[in-house]
Amino acid sequence: MSERRLTHFDEAGAAHMVDVSDKAVTTRTATARGTVSMEPETLAMVQDGRARKGDVLAVARLAGIMGAKKTADLIPLCHPLALSKVTLDLTTESEPPRVEITATVRTTGQTGVEMEALTAVSTAALTVYDMLKAVDRAMCIGDIRLTFKDGGKSGRYEAG
Repeated sequence: MSERRLTHFDEAGAAHMVDVSDKAVTTRTATARGTVSMEPETLAMVQDGRARKGDVLAVARLAGIMGAKKTADLIPLCHPLALSKVTLDLTTESEPPRVEITATVRTTGQTGVEMEALTAVSTAALTVYDMLKAVDRAMCIGDIRLTFKDGGKSGRYEAG
């Protein structure tokens, strides 16, 4: 592996926001995924629309979009970005019982949207947990990861 430098630290080791002013403006896309595992009875409530707080997947989708838009407010060294697209897909899986969350974020700019995609998935997952915690406190949020990114100097990445 080649020598890599952490970009959010200066030569003295102090944290700083990366200067992107010399980077090219390109279309940048990122996709992230994650899951919320739960008891089969909890999943049935989601699938049947019986959660007391409302439509779990619809609310979590909106929360994920809002989370992507607020990433720079939550992650200290992220640049505020004008996002051109945020999509969230939430699907249910019966075996094992869980909600699968996929977020895709796009912008045209000088820095990538990986953190926005990851934040969207995280926010949606936390919203699923919040809406169902009264019936299943043992839910597990996990497997949040970047699965795809494209654009910028580092080019394309696809998880294996």
